[in-house]
Amino acid sequence: MSTAVANTGAEGKTWNGGNEPLKASYGKMMMWFFIVSDALTFSGFLAAYGFSRFKFIDAWPIADEVFTHVPFFHGNYPMIYVAFMTFILIMSSVTMVLAVDAGHHLNKSKVTIYMFLTIIGGIIFVGSQAWEWGTFIKGDFGAVQTKGGNILQFVDTDGKRVALRDFVVADTHVDRTQHESKNGLWFVGEGTLPTYTVEEVIHGLEANENVLIRTQVINEEGEKTVLSRAESLKQLKSNGKVVVEGANLHVNEYGSPLFADFFFFITGFHGFHVFSGIVLNIIIFFNVVLGTYEKRKSYEMVEKVGLYWHFVDLVWVFVFTFFYLV
Repeated sequence: MSTAVANTGAEGKTWNGGNEPLKASYGKMMMWFFIVSDALTFSGFLAAYGFSRFKFIDAWPIADEVFTHVPFFHGNYPMIYVAFMTFILIMSSVTMVLAVDAGHHLNKSKVTIYMFLTIIGGIIFVGSQAWEWGTFIKGDFGAVQTKGGNILQFVDTDGKRVALRDFVVADTHVDRTQHESKNGLWFVGEGTLPTYTVEEVIHGLEANENVLIRTQVINEEGEKTVLSRAESLKQLKSNGKVVVEGANLHVNEYGSPLFADFFFFITGFHGFHVFSGIVLNIIIFFNVVLGTYEKRKSYEMVEKVGLYWHFVDLVWVFVFTFFYLV
């Protein structure tokens, strides 16, 4: 009997956390559990990307040649707009910190202002990411895919990229029919027809002696291999299969289609997280405006959504490093 009482007393002293383990509320603990599990998910995706890139390192697209666009400006600006997007997202994390701090001081007006700025920063980032997707899908220069699935790009004698439209002329006398079920080819389907055919690209290459072919293979100097004039014509005539413009889940004018697959999946998954964070921030923002947390004398909900927002920002730092910097 005394032993049972002693055991009971020992058990009573074992747990002193009460209803807030580690002095954190149930809601904050659950947010931390979600963040840890989601971090493992992103880690798996980025690890898969890293292994795939290592396996195809000699043919992986060079980020400085892919992400060169800036809205409303025509030219070559490597990584400028991506850096701007990253800066905006990081600054939104700063405004979220200020909102949480203002909440600790029960300062409704400052919480409202900083939450609003955080939402604006998130909207700018998601909008920029959508624009980047559109630019990536549309493409800029065009290329030719070989029968073996490799990508042939076009450069001038100085090694600068040349767009197909700069040296290829479409034959308006040739009527190309797209395979669709309404044409009677119910068992055949294809995407949007490219602007040019391989034959038209060959004629354009033959007529412009200053245009050469650059393969997707990266040499020892870290640059893609440029073929001689004779090799360029031979490669295009013997292996040219289809003209590729932009990138999708099947082809990629910048190089390995696996790069585009990972880009759409991982950045899209992160973009969905940012969009979800914006929705949550908007809900919390209106609750702040309505005085919900002022009445409770607690802005813990702002802190909870802040944890999620900081996590989303931190994940982008890794995505930015893997896709754009490394």
